[in-house]
Amino acid sequence: MRNSLPLVAALLGVVFLAVAVAYFLIPAGSLPAFLPGFETGSEHVHFRHGLVSLVVALVLFAFAWFQRAREK
Repeated sequence: MRNSLPLVAALLGVVFLAVAVAYFLIPAGSLPAFLPGFETGSEHVHFRHGLVSLVVALVLFAFAWFQRAREK
């Protein structure tokens, strides 16, 4: 179980990084409907949503890094 924790955190970090890129590059009207911020016909880009997703991804990567270093 302990060995899988850094792996899971890193994978979640990759997912949140992809979500951040989507928020930065895709207008709100073209986002998938399951993502918060979807607005039909809107050309607005959700910069803050992307920024929060990026911060969460960086925190998850740091957590995975430190957990992996602690195991050695």
